[in-house]
Amino acid sequence: MREDLLHFIWKYKKLQLDDLTTSQKEHIRIEDVGAHNHLSGPDFFNAKIRINGQLWAGNVEIHLKSSDWYGHGHEKDPNYDNVILHVVWEDDLVVIRKDHTEIPTLELRNYISKDLLTAYQNLFDGKQKTFINCERSLALVDTFILDNWLERLFFERLERKNGLVTELLLRYKNDWEHVLFALLLRNFGSKINGAAFLDLAHALDFSTVRKLCSNVLHMECVLFGMLHMLEDDAILDAYYFELKKEYAHLKKKFDLSGAGVRKPEFFKLRPSNFPTVRLSQFANLYATHQNFFREVIEASSLEKLYSLFAVSVSPYWTDHYVFGKSSKRTPKKLTRRFVDLLIVNTILPLKFCYARSRGREDGEAVLSIITAIKKEENNVIANFGRHGAMVENAMGSQALLQLYAEYCSKNKCLQCAVGSSLMKS
Repeated sequence: MREDLLHFIWKYKKLQLDDLTTSQKEHIRIEDVGAHNHLSGPDFFNAKIRINGQLWAGNVEIHLKSSDWYGHGHEKDPNYDNVILHVVWEDDLVVIRKDHTEIPTLELRNYISKDLLTAYQNLFDGKQKTFINCERSLALVDTFILDNWLERLFFERLERKNGLVTELLLRYKNDWEHVLFALLLRNFGSKINGAAFLDLAHALDFSTVRKLCSNVLHMECVLFGMLHMLEDDAILDAYYFELKKEYAHLKKKFDLSGAGVRKPEFFKLRPSNFPTVRLSQFANLYATHQNFFREVIEASSLEKLYSLFAVSVSPYWTDHYVFGKSSKRTPKKLTRRFVDLLIVNTILPLKFCYARSRGREDGEAVLSIITAIKKEENNVIANFGRHGAMVENAMGSQALLQLYAEYCSKNKCLQCAVGSSLMKS
């Protein structure tokens, strides 16, 4: 037995409602189960319960055992003073209020059908599980329920990403341009070098970026220099020497320091994702767009965003992946797939958060862009597809990633619209 099942039973009244009585043999009639509280405090707020004909309005607390009231220290917390009913699976101890009156207790195990318990056990039966708990029933879920749940999950994931935007706004004193710079630089580093690139964004005064960004060479030497990529005396390369010389000048002029900035990794990366290539693309992006933040905010379509990211590397990097070693000449433009990731993980969260800061809700505009982007391809998305949850665009794939990370992998099935619908059917 788990407490989330008791929450589900109470919330959806999945219990025998006739002839309910407290452990004290008082008749109970549920007028309103109350509002489910997922934060601290009682589990359901503002419930209305009629006990022996007397209507009570207040909160409901749910536990596996009555004794959990004391185990959780609720007798010391004034937030629980207004609990009018204690709902438990097993009533093993009388619970007394501060005024020495007994809190009425409803013992649920006397009022739950065997069919409901069997459905719950089947949902969490891991014997045949290969991916998620509901994999054998996922294809049976009503498409209307699933589609609405996925849209909600997408915005839930968007809100989570907005947490970093908010954190950076505080750090950079509401400088939105600096926030975009940091977020974008972090995501140019992807999973392997994202943290190192974000370190660089923190260490680099953005007023310096504003002065240097129109010059690709200056931007490249600052990015490479602060990431400790210009410290190899064994490299005998004219461009490398030029960068080192220019960085020494700019370092002194702008008091630059790479202290606390870690050196990026090349290991396990494809050459197209090498930090050298990504940093050159990034420098060219900012050199191409002098008012990049404004252009991003004003872009109202996916095609417009794609046009903003239509950049490549500096000439040196067309036939190099690392300093001092030539390779086959390729333009090394930002690929559509990589730009999609930048839009999903950087641009849309920023646009959404910026609109909200201006008193606007930009949900429809975000949806119009995200639904035009192709879905991501990974094992999680493929597994959902094999079990009947097919998605067509990035909104759907982002929603499925949120579903898997925050619900499926944490066994929060009864907080999920899919799991709830399977229990209610």
